[in-house]
Amino acid sequence: MTNVAIAAAPRVDFGKGVARKLRAAGLVPAVIYGHESEVRHVSLPAHELNMALTKTKVVLEVVVDGATLVVAPRQIQRDPVRRIIEHVDLVLLSDKEQRERAAEARLIDLAEEAAIEAGLDPMAVAEAAQAAVARGIRPADAIDVALDDVRAAQLAQAESAAANAAAEDAADAADVAATNAAAESAASDAS
Repeated sequence: MTNVAIAAAPRVDFGKGVARKLRAAGLVPAVIYGHESEVRHVSLPAHELNMALTKTKVVLEVVVDGATLVVAPRQIQRDPVRRIIEHVDLVLLSDKEQRERAAEARLIDLAEEAAIEAGLDPMAVAEAAQAAVARGIRPADAIDVALDDVRAAQLAQAESAAANAAAEDAADAADVAATNAAAESAASDAS
């Protein structure tokens, strides 16, 4: 898990026009909520936020009005063409949620490292490791299970592709044989 400190400015003006002006100034409108606290409207530096959101299971330490709020991204709205962040919803994290998020991030990092060593797709292994934990497998064993699951999926995919290729080859051979038989029949009829 990566903790990223980021400064925020409180917002008191709302609306589409205000949001556009914030984005033009390099800021992203955001809202912070959760754990029965009051909703806080803030603006965050766009570049710093973009960089932070590239990290796995990032936890943001947002400093607003001198108080540090520990939050995680809940929803990120991006412009469909320019891919810039238009708005972000941040949810407050409890100490327990922070620990769980840190454990999940560590699992993902370890799974990706193991996948690279094994020559497998890191994203597939990380997703399989998370699925294994969700099935009740201990995190310590989840990476080995994920590696096995991804290898089995790749083997099944390769076998399926080979079977499809063999079926296509057989169909092509049957077409050629039928064409040759028709040509021989036409040649014998002509003589």
